[in-house]
Amino acid sequence: MTTHLASPRAEFAAGVVAILPLAVAVMPFGLILGANAAAKGLSLAEVLAMSAFVFAGSAQFLAIDLWRDPAPWAALGLTTLLINLRHVLMGASFSQKLGRFGRAGRLVAVFFMADEIWAVAERRALERPLTPAYYAGLALPLYVNWLVLTVAGAALGKLVADPRALGFDFAFTAVFIGLVAGFWKGRPTLKITVASAAAAILVHRLLPGAWYVIAGAGAGIATAALTTPAAPPLPAAAKR
Repeated sequence: MTTHLASPRAEFAAGVVAILPLAVAVMPFGLILGANAAAKGLSLAEVLAMSAFVFAGSAQFLAIDLWRDPAPWAALGLTTLLINLRHVLMGASFSQKLGRFGRAGRLVAVFFMADEIWAVAERRALERPLTPAYYAGLALPLYVNWLVLTVAGAALGKLVADPRALGFDFAFTAVFIGLVAGFWKGRPTLKITVASAAAAILVHRLLPGAWYVIAGAGAGIATAALTTPAAPPLPAAAKR
């Protein structure tokens, strides 16, 4: 593993370059989310606040789908909890890779741990120590981009009201396929992906709500634990 670290400025720039394709890829469903939120009666300020404080696209989509007046707070809270339980697993995978962040830095990193940021940071950590500057280069562009897109979608409204007409409804799926492909390691990855997808599809058909997210994650973890050899210990340089 490479142990030499570039300057913070170079690390930040590398993060920006790495996240840029994904920042472009999320444009369609950022606009769609904003348009859907506006259609449910949320103001531009409320859309901005939701994106700024939640910053979780899938959870926001589910919340908007459930939104009505008065808001079903219990259903919204439970659904958001279920869809975001995957962050527990994502955070666990990060636990040995944030040694350079400090306590406050870890908390900030967790807030910005969207799927795209987590995936790119994980791949980076396989090659060299993950630095706060690199992580900031990932997080800040995607975060600002998400705020701008969702507010723009709310402002444009009807212009993006029918995402299927432009193929935008496939954007979510395409992004996550790309994230999975970034970790592709041949047959072992195929087994994990198939098990996770099969469990998620089955549970989605049988149970309402976001339980399919938990089922897919659990099936993938179980398959990985049963079929993947134990990894060697992480080098000390990656923990510092």
